[in-house]
Amino acid sequence: MKKIVVLGAAESGAGAAVLAKKEGFDVFVSDMATIKDKYKAILDDHDIAWEERQHTESIILSADEIIKSPGIPCDAPIVRHAEERGIHVISEIEFAGRYTRSKMICITGSNGKTTTTSLIYHIFKSAGYDVGLAGNIGRSLALQVAEDPHEYYVIELSSFQLDNMYDFRANIAILLNITPDHLDRYDHNMQNYVDAKMRIIQNQTHDDSFIYWNDDPIIKRELEKYDIKAIQYPFSELKEKGSIGYIEEGMYTLEKPTPFNMEQEELSLTGKHNIYNSLAAGLASNISGIRKECIRQCLSDFPGVEHRLEKVATVRGVLYINDSKATNVDACWYALESMKTKTVLILGGKDKGNDYNEIRDLVKEKCSGLVFLGADNSKLHQFFDPMGIPTRDTHSMNDCVQACYEMAQPGETVLLSPCCASFDLFKNMEDRGDQFKTLVRNL
Repeated sequence: MKKIVVLGAAESGAGAAVLAKKEGFDVFVSDMATIKDKYKAILDDHDIAWEERQHTESIILSADEIIKSPGIPCDAPIVRHAEERGIHVISEIEFAGRYTRSKMICITGSNGKTTTTSLIYHIFKSAGYDVGLAGNIGRSLALQVAEDPHEYYVIELSSFQLDNMYDFRANIAILLNITPDHLDRYDHNMQNYVDAKMRIIQNQTHDDSFIYWNDDPIIKRELEKYDIKAIQYPFSELKEKGSIGYIEEGMYTLEKPTPFNMEQEELSLTGKHNIYNSLAAGLASNISGIRKECIRQCLSDFPGVEHRLEKVATVRGVLYINDSKATNVDACWYALESMKTKTVLILGGKDKGNDYNEIRDLVKEKCSGLVFLGADNSKLHQFFDPMGIPTRDTHSMNDCVQACYEMAQPGETVLLSPCCASFDLFKNMEDRGDQFKTLVRNL
């Protein structure tokens, strides 16, 4: 019996372990952290051996193959030791793809992944398709393949997941954009990160579709390096040569495969970045044969995604917006670009090699104040203090919200769009956003 070791026992790891057990492997799960009770229960219910707060190398390095959770860096000691032994290390998505022939709609990009993935799932579900939501959001793909299979899967893919995918094939691949992010995981080498993103088109055939943003300079440059077999569906904000989806004279337009248009004002999602997300989602739905009436309705009624430009409350005439998902500079740029009033901007967290020059001009134009929220705000002070905008230095969400309450004037907006990861002060970006919302509503 072949042995599978799963590193990491959260959503993807527990799901991979269940699928491996179902397929007849000898399975062992190892996590350096404490495993949550709900995942222990899943493993115990399936009679899968596990350990927590340690990696027992003698067991792990006896594996025929290792499934690595995306949160574990490729240069983690146990991963390096496995690769030195010649043990193949793959992702949960790669493993799950071996045991299903379902249609895979896969979305990646530095920004907009969750919104686009959620919108596509909303459209497919509303159209009556048998569809599962997986990847960075939703339930583990492997667990669904094992116990709740679907005809279609809509999958949000991070660069970390793509790193360990080799034979997996996306029937519809969507590449929204590529801007600097997670460079701390890629030796601060942008090309390494770009190469990871481009893996979404590997293994595509002439029967598949590739949707991408036609205005992205990095994507355009990279496409020249690849022999792309899939049918290409480029989109852009304005009609340009080669674009299949675009906005022209206030009309949302898809030229192929079935011509479709609707008034831009009917779109439920606003802001330039959401035009791109809506175009990508519409193309994927159109390609999949979903009726125009359903696409139009869903683009009009989609409620949006939590922690992404989420309106929280208006207090003393000040609107508070939670954009905790903005964990890189480009995401913050789009958020600031959509602001219609003067803004008190909350920045800070675990810096991933950020270059704040990208938002300098928008900060000058839009911001009446800056509140820094992090364990170490020195880099933010160094960059932004010379701009002469009032700043406050905070190290907890309570102090941050209080500072915003004191700084913001009626008619202004307080925007939590931090540019950074959350792990210095919070469990994750959801925890950061939830704390913000709770404190704002208690003002």
